[in-house]
Amino acid sequence: MSAELLIGDSDAARLVPHPLRAAILGEVHARPFTPIPVPSRVLHFAFDSSGARAQTDRVNLAAFCQSRGLPSPLAGEKHHRVPFGTTVLRWEQHSEFTTYTWEIPSDPDAIPFHPDAASLVSPMRLVPQPGPLLVAVDLHLMSEAEPRTSPQRLFDNASLAVAENSDGAAVYATDFQPGPSGFVRILVADRTMSPERAGALVQRVIELETYRTLALLGLPEAQRLAPSIAASERRLVEVTEQMRHAGDLASNHRLLDELTGLAAEVEAGAAASVFRFGASRAYEEIVEQRLQTIGERKVGGLPTWSSFLARRMKPALRTCVTIEARQSNLSLKLARAANLLRTRVDVELEQQNQELLKSMNARTRLQLRLQTTVEGLSVAAITYYVVGLFGYLVKAAHDTGKMPIEPSIVTAAFVPIAAFAIWWTVRSIRKKHIAGED
Repeated sequence: MSAELLIGDSDAARLVPHPLRAAILGEVHARPFTPIPVPSRVLHFAFDSSGARAQTDRVNLAAFCQSRGLPSPLAGEKHHRVPFGTTVLRWEQHSEFTTYTWEIPSDPDAIPFHPDAASLVSPMRLVPQPGPLLVAVDLHLMSEAEPRTSPQRLFDNASLAVAENSDGAAVYATDFQPGPSGFVRILVADRTMSPERAGALVQRVIELETYRTLALLGLPEAQRLAPSIAASERRLVEVTEQMRHAGDLASNHRLLDELTGLAAEVEAGAAASVFRFGASRAYEEIVEQRLQTIGERKVGGLPTWSSFLARRMKPALRTCVTIEARQSNLSLKLARAANLLRTRVDVELEQQNQELLKSMNARTRLQLRLQTTVEGLSVAAITYYVVGLFGYLVKAAHDTGKMPIEPSIVTAAFVPIAAFAIWWTVRSIRKKHIAGED
């Protein structure tokens, strides 16, 4: 499909398209409805092909087609339909699963679901299995003929679901239970459908079963997480109760560590399940959309597919929603409790820091007093030594006759001068040191 837009006859008269325009336009036609003749058997398989399995499956399919001289899927193509003999293969690749649908002609006079699907499944063995099997459907499309196509005779009445499409051109029925060969059997009884309408109805019915199964993949995950969430909720109640009585810093630290561990455990579970729960919601919406598109009408007093799935499927999906909501609420509660406890720890640490600063100030004042005392003693000691030296000089001068005054008088007079000079010098040095530190 060309994505270019012509506005004239020359090559210059072309508008440059967006790089994704062709892909966007092609997506609308990626999975077209294909006509299916009545009667037909349709064997449908869905495999988990997440991760690297998807590319391996594409390579295997290409090798399968090339070995039989058939066209292979193009690079990036998500849908491929190829006939070989009287059988037609329809291959589709989705985000986390891949489907193989085999359309096989059926005898007009055949009994429903005869021969058994196990005898018709041989084409599937020609391609390596893409991954673990999720869905296996045996759909028999045939003309309505009572009592041969009576759903009550073909399925388990305890789980039977039957409905007409919007204009009553067909009836479709199933009991959603795997048969002896492991296939979920679906009967589509044609009344007045064309092959095109039959193909559209068959595809939608098959998609209902496929997405119904995929939607329920979230239930085991919810059941796995439920015990750990309940245990975390109980432990949160216990920790918050202990928070009311914990007064010392060590106890608060221990409770904060426990809350942090609980929060990490809950967040790990939420991160591991966020895709699964999100996918379940998306698949549920697709199921509801397909049911609305078909436009079901009741047949007699039998339950429709919508009513059956609402009764059997909705509770499981509500469990997933509930577990996801509990995860989110628990995460918020843990965050709030941790913030409260962290605030309390911070306040206690600030109080301890204030007390520590007070004690440091007291020690500093004591050190200053000691330093002042030492400085006074040092001034006295230095004065003593300076006066002693000065006394020797005065005595020498007196003995030589250069100083007629008595040495003791001169020495005594020098004492206050020396003491003041030394005190002033020490004080000046201390002021310079304090100014340098400031």
